[in-house]
Amino acid sequence: MNDLTHLDDTGAARMVDVGEKPESARSAVASGRILMAPATLDAIRDGSGPKGDVLATARIAGIMAAKRTGELIPLCHPLALESVGVDFEFRTDGLDVTARAALTGKTGVEMEALTAATVALLTIYDMAKALEKGMLIEHVRLVEKTGGRSGDWHA
Repeated sequence: MNDLTHLDDTGAARMVDVGEKPESARSAVASGRILMAPATLDAIRDGSGPKGDVLATARIAGIMAAKRTGELIPLCHPLALESVGVDFEFRTDGLDVTARAALTGKTGVEMEALTAATVALLTIYDMAKALEKGMLIEHVRLVEKTGGRSGDWHA
């Protein structure tokens, strides 16, 4: 028998059957960072960039992306998310992004949180690339997950 959950006994890709799993409260938090020059960061902070409110746009993009994760990642289940949040923290050299996703369901929301964080970071890049093309996106990772058969996990 195969230990990889997304492969069947012949090695073909498959979506995991969660039909018999009990529903439980599940949540996940993911984070990432985008590094940039001080002038770019100042333009984002004061809204003087050429494309408008960078953080509002990135927040909406992250939330929308979490809702569409099942369409983007081939073997992810489409989920009825109950909440998604995207927050930003200014650093001296860039921005930290934290995304949270939660639901009561049969499978976890780690991919939704990771997708929200990643798309929010990409949107920041897109909104500010006219100011700086050398921004660096890094350290995208799962920070914590709660619920489900495997229990809670924290980085």
